[in-house]
Amino acid sequence: MNFDLEITTKQVVNLARAAGHFISTEMKKISDKDIEYKGIHNLVTYVDKTSEKMLVEELGKLVPQAGFIAEEDSSLQRGERFNWIVDPLDGTTNFIHGVPLFSISIALTDGEETIIGVVYEVNLKEAFYAWKGSPSFLNGKQVTVSSKKSLNDSLIATGFPYYDYSLLDPYLEVFKDLMKTTQGVRRLGSAAVDLAYVACGRYDLFYEYGLNPWDVAAGAFVVQQASGKITTFTGTNGYLFGKQIVASNELVHEEFLNKIAHWFKGYNEVV
Repeated sequence: MNFDLEITTKQVVNLARAAGHFISTEMKKISDKDIEYKGIHNLVTYVDKTSEKMLVEELGKLVPQAGFIAEEDSSLQRGERFNWIVDPLDGTTNFIHGVPLFSISIALTDGEETIIGVVYEVNLKEAFYAWKGSPSFLNGKQVTVSSKKSLNDSLIATGFPYYDYSLLDPYLEVFKDLMKTTQGVRRLGSAAVDLAYVACGRYDLFYEYGLNPWDVAAGAFVVQQASGKITTFTGTNGYLFGKQIVASNELVHEEFLNKIAHWFKGYNEVV
């Protein structure tokens, strides 16, 4: 490895801030004619695409041997060892509707191991980041997950699927259960931000299915470096490409997985 992880991480934070400034300046310029549909309810704009091009160009200079796994450009080449995993605008629907919560998510992997994670929430200008061997930081200040020991004392975050409704029935049963047995359930619209908020203790647990690697790679790593825990719905480690994730302060993780096991019983997708 011919680059310094701490220095590179802070350079990535600066790149994310620059792309975030571009995104924020374009927010009031977006109109219906700028919106494209990649799929059902899956929206994209020139802002997503331009942000990604900006990031890919500059990230390529930081680690020239790294490839890319990015949301908007499937033609980008993957690297043999290192890969950047990039979401140039996580929360596009919020952005289009003028809801001020969306982010940029950037991770660097070394083989199957994540070694850098940066989540930048554009509106509050909050950069959450970590590198291999470091704690997690928010704008330079170290953060850790919460110390809540039960779901009854916890604030939970989730997201809703916009195209894959195959698990909707048990998913809503879990949602109803949590409404009754926690201090509340929130849905912000950016999985990367949800994960970052778990890392700094604002949320005690986040769960969702139907996600892609660029949605979770950076945020999950920041949670881990903040002493949190990340698994699939069944408690395994395949969350990066497995399209389901549970992120917590670790203390409430098992209690939540028991709820998932109860309500998802009989669904082959998660057993």
